Amino acid sequence: MLKALLKTMRLRQWTKNAFVLAAVVFDRQLSISNPTPLLRSLAAVLLFCLISSSVYIINDLLDIQADRQHPVKRNRPIASGKLPIPVAIVAAVVFVVTSLTLAFLLAPALALIILLYFVMNLAYSKWLKHVPMLDVLIIAAGFVLRVGAGVVVISVERFSPWLYVVMTLGALYIGFGKRRAELTLLNDKANAHRRVLEGYNLPLLDHLITIVSSSTILTYSLYTFSAPNLPENHAMMLTIPFVLYGVFRYMYLIHVAGKGGEPEELLLTDRPLQIDIVLWIASVLVIFYAF
Repeated sequence: MLKALLKTMRLRQWTKNAFVLAAVVFDRQLSISNPTPLLRSLAAVLLFCLISSSVYIINDLLDIQADRQHPVKRNRPIASGKLPIPVAIVAAVVFVVTSLTLAFLLAPALALIILLYFVMNLAYSKWLKHVPMLDVLIIAAGFVLRVGAGVVVISVERFSPWLYVVMTLGALYIGFGKRRAELTLLNDKANAHRRVLEGYNLPLLDHLITIVSSSTILTYSLYTFSAPNLPENHAMMLTIPFVLYGVFRYMYLIHVAGKGGEPEELLLTDRPLQIDIVLWIASVLVIFYAF
């Protein structure tokens, strides 16, 4: 039962919560002599992991019937019966109460963001995920809230609002890619699994992916030489190729490899994408902290 609960908590999707660390990294507050900002940010990451797991559990409870018709998701613990519904409910309640309580103790604003994230995702699970376009916008908003959570737990001095725009567009790109992969995988059964797919088709999703991918590259490029907190030598522009490759690689995985239905799986399994992300992170750290 514990194994089934851990699987339902989607530990692999906790990788998304790393975006909480954006503030402490891009505000140049990583310091051995003053580890407090990093420790506070890591605590916020953990709390977001708990609240996101509660959302996944609740979502699986609400989607039992739809998941049982999905070729892959029917094997999820709640849909397959491996995790009893009462146990799932208790776990979700415990995670919500714990995360909100500890978040308030860490920073009242963090508790408010986590509460907003939880309520928004409840609305998403119940209603908003059935509304085309809005469903992906809600997913993107979740990433923005993660970044905001990292901002409120430390005293930011040089964090650029450009990053919120980049994050929103990047999340939309991944979200529309996920919808395209689902539509391709499920074919005629798409509507039976996810009602919102009735409002999408491949040409529309291809247009949307083109728009947001192009906007992501453009916005990030503008950030690298126009944000006021960056090194004056514009060295940050050297990271643009890594972002370009990441966008292109994900597009390749969607259109050629037929993947993208589970973006977090790609992050953990696709070696070229992993190498690209590591090189981008390393270059950002060198530019921010070595100059």
